[in-house]
Amino acid sequence: MPIETPQYKLIKKKGNFEIRSYDEMVVARTSVNSDYKESTLTGFRRIASYIFGGNDKEMKIAMTAPVISDCPSEGLKSYNISFVMPKEHSMEDLPKANTSQVSIQKESLGEVAVLSFGGWATEARSLNYQKKLLELINKQGLRYKGGFMIAQYNSPWTLPPFRKNEVMVRILNTT
Repeated sequence: MPIETPQYKLIKKKGNFEIRSYDEMVVARTSVNSDYKESTLTGFRRIASYIFGGNDKEMKIAMTAPVISDCPSEGLKSYNISFVMPKEHSMEDLPKANTSQVSIQKESLGEVAVLSFGGWATEARSLNYQKKLLELINKQGLRYKGGFMIAQYNSPWTLPPFRKNEVMVRILNTT
């Protein structure tokens, strides 16, 4: 059975560059004060604990993809890590996490520019693809808002040639 991913409207596509429009979604989010690698590992474990029953209802919640984190940037000392909740759940029916470090929130990405890449989403590779996405945004005459994000779609045991990642950033509406 395939893993659920958030639905979006494709506005534009050229190679591995896309502009998408996302509807509002519900996410489980945590913030970790550490470097990029440690933050993504710690954040993943916290939210995985929540969806595997570490909540006030001991309810198991299906895993979805991608796991979304802040993209590394100069001076960033705290990273937000988010799991998109299955669309069958609402803010009202999701259980409360057993830790105050995980919160349930509504997320409105709106229109985003996206650049896909394979392999591991290491700090160096994420920064490299962030730079490439910024160049594409500038070439398209688009303006972005907020920080860049990294979306990782695969389990940790997926081999690098088969991995799917994306760097994305909100953009001012194109429509």
